[in-house]
Formats: sequence, C-alpha cells, structure tokens
Amino acid sequence: MAGVVVCHGTAAVRERIVAAAHGVPALAPVRSAASAEELLALTRRSSPALVLLDAHLPGAGPIEAMRRLRETDTPPIVVMIAVTGDEITLDRAIALGARGYLAPDVDRSELAAVAAHSLTASVVHQAVAEPDGNHRAPERPPVELTRREMEVLIGMSHGRSNSQIGADLFLSEDTVKTHARRLFRKLGAADRAQAVAIGLRQGLIR
Repeated sequence: MAGVVVCHGTAAVRERIVAAAHGVPALAPVRSAASAEELLALTRRSSPALVLLDAHLPGAGPIEAMRRLRETDTPPIVVMIAVTGDEITLDRAIALGARGYLAPDVDRSELAAVAAHSLTASVVHQAVAEPDGNHRAPERPPVELTRREMEVLIGMSHGRSNSQIGADLFLSEDTVKTHARRLFRKLGAADRAQAVAIGLRQGLIR
C-alpha cells in the first residue's frame, strides 16, 4: 500500500483514528486531513492507496471530494466514516465507488482487516459492494430520460425527498412519484439508490 489518509472534520475523531492506524504497519505512512480541500491537495502530492472519509466532511463535502478523487491519476480506495442516519450520504458514496463504511470508533483490529483486504476484496468490514448487498449486475444499455425524469433523478442524487423535489420543480409529490416510477423502469432500478448508481455509471448525472 501507499499509505492511508484519515480525512475527518472533527479533530478528536481524526486524531483517534490516526493513532489507531499507526498501530497497523501495513497502513504506513499515515497522514491526515481536516477538509476536502486538504485531502485533495494531499492526494495529488502523495497518491495514497486508501482514504478514510468523513461522511460529514466540511468544505466541499464528502460527495464532491469523492468525485474529485475519481479524477486523480491514481484514485484511492475510499471507505466512509459514518454513523446511523448517514444512509443517504452512504448510498451516494457507494454509487460513486466507495468500498463501504466504518464507524468513528473503529479500532486497530478493524483497520488491520481493511489493510489486509481492501485492495483485493470486494467488501470491507461493515461494507457492501452495492447498497442492496448484491453483486453488481451487468450494465444495461444507456437509456434516454425525459427532461422531467432527469430533473427528478438529479434531485435524488442530491439526497432530496420526493416532496422536496416537487417543491423545487413546482410539481406535486404524486407527479414526482410518477416520474420516479418511469425512470426506475427505464433504468432497471429497484429503488432510488440503485437509480442514482446506474445514472452515475452511465454518465447521466455527475
């Protein structure tokens, strides 16, 4: 491995994870960042193999940070640091390629498991390859969505509820649900998270 970057906006959490990571030789060198901007600058200089990323990262935020990490020459593996209630962020992060998540109180043994398996296994501790836990299905051919369906899908990718999307687009919630059902059918998606994941992989949304 080329080391790990612990990127967390809370100093106490960041320092505790860094201390635990120092106890895992395979993770060396261990570096830290407090924001998306610091993480991206550090990644461009050092090309870490693994990033532990705060689901509540300040600044550009975790999703934008992941998008920018994907554009680097050697994108690192990303594992989110998240808690119960972070499901929307986790769904979007996994759709962008995050390997999974760990709790903020992750210990040295869990980090050692990540070091041992994250570069070769499809999952890490507490992590799933897809939001539904299944293996990724073969890609469907690109589809064409209507303007409204695209707007609804974009709203979903931003973590907006149906009622919030309706308010944004001046549509009723029932109308949003109708557009959602149609775009699910076109994409072959079972739910919002899978629709966003397919949309991202097919380049329909970013």
